[in-house]
Amino acid sequence: MIRSVVRGFGTALPKRVLTNAELESMVDTSDEWIVQRTGIRQRYIAGEGETTASLGEAAARAALDKAGLTAADIDLIIVATSTPDNTFPATAVNIQNRLGMHHGFAFDVQAVCSGFVYAVTTADAYIRGGLARRVLVIGAETFSRILDWTDRTTCVLFGDGAGAIVLEAREGAGTIADRGILTTQLRSDGAHREKLYVDGGPSTTGTVGHLRMEGREVFKHAVGMITDVVVSSFDATGLTADDIDWLVPHQANKRIIDGSAKKLGIPLEKVVITVDQHGNTSAASIPLALAAAAGDGRIKEGDIVLLEAMGGGFTWGAVLLRW
Repeated sequence: MIRSVVRGFGTALPKRVLTNAELESMVDTSDEWIVQRTGIRQRYIAGEGETTASLGEAAARAALDKAGLTAADIDLIIVATSTPDNTFPATAVNIQNRLGMHHGFAFDVQAVCSGFVYAVTTADAYIRGGLARRVLVIGAETFSRILDWTDRTTCVLFGDGAGAIVLEAREGAGTIADRGILTTQLRSDGAHREKLYVDGGPSTTGTVGHLRMEGREVFKHAVGMITDVVVSSFDATGLTADDIDWLVPHQANKRIIDGSAKKLGIPLEKVVITVDQHGNTSAASIPLALAAAAGDGRIKEGDIVLLEAMGGGFTWGAVLLRW
């Protein structure tokens, strides 16, 4: 059978670093409070000329270089983002043009913090269906542009950045020994909309709006939803928590990450954590963390890697793959 194998990865971050100490002068908060409740110590904030598309392009070029490929080798670009450069066209076609790619096709996926998992799942479906051989999957966000910087409960949590991977079709035997994506699991439930949303949009207010969140409610649902899709991934493959070499979770909050790992029975030394450096970068958080662990040699060829995320909507999902 056809498997989708990760061939390359890359990242891009804005130039400006915003520390917790700097936030203390902006809102009523403290470094101690932020670290204790979230694990975040700093985040990157996009400046003039830095956009979702520019960050996504830089991450894409890095991933292509790592893969030893060029844009001419790519059939499809999928960008996961909730902060596009424009309402339309899609940020993906903007990046396609920036890369000098004038063939194939490109589109955006919007599932907030689960966006990268949704985009990888979509890319896998195109590859397994024979509609694309190589797909560039990008998670890119500039959440700083939709934050209310007077709301201390949300502005301390989020940051900007981009991460990308190149997925390539490879023949496999159809067993869990294959390299590539072994299973994907997606869920959503719109009944939870009011718990995490943006209070604006073209069809409602004609404005971009700001992010609003009921933090306790999100926290309450997160661990259970994450466990749901991970257990389904285990059921689909016959693997267990003991087989996982690396858990690469959405980097929203260290307490959620720790709680999920504990409930799943995955030791913390097998969990990739970058939330302290990047904050919550929504759809960019998993590829940023994935690239960090693969880049420094922790994730090695043949390792079983579990990706999981939960985001506004609610949306949630998991991808289980062999590196």
